Amino acid sequence: MAQSIGPFLRENWKRFSSKPGGKWIFSRIIGFTVPYTGSIAANVVLLEPGHGVVTLKERRKVRNHLRSVHAMALANLAEMVTGLTLLNSLPDGTRCILTSMQIQYHKKARGLLTAECVCEIPQNNEEREMQVTGEIKNEVGEVVASATATWRIGPEKKA
Repeated sequence: MAQSIGPFLRENWKRFSSKPGGKWIFSRIIGFTVPYTGSIAANVVLLEPGHGVVTLKERRKVRNHLRSVHAMALANLAEMVTGLTLLNSLPDGTRCILTSMQIQYHKKARGLLTAECVCEIPQNNEEREMQVTGEIKNEVGEVVASATATWRIGPEKKA
């Protein structure tokens, strides 16, 4: 399991999100910190304990041969929104790691996509697994994919 990242997320979201272009800067910081997640260049638009929203613009870089957003880009987006939402909700001194994820693809994903996650806010850092769900919708509000991510949380280990 990784070190506690909740304080880093909360501090930087508070620092950047209210400034012009700040959400874009915050999103690039996430992408730099987690390069594979950054490969889709998604944008965090809301991040509060228990609730997160991330958007992804369809563009050539994330398309498949069917001219829609690639399944793995959607999975990356689902992992990003569930992970950020949960990580931002964890008490200080808590770490987590993704242990499994199930995703269902309901229809071709095109245009601006919005991924949303609402999750339970853990009250302590007791070691356990948490299932967190996320939905990805297109511009007209149709669900194009839904995911259930299982995250193992626990106390941060001291070096």
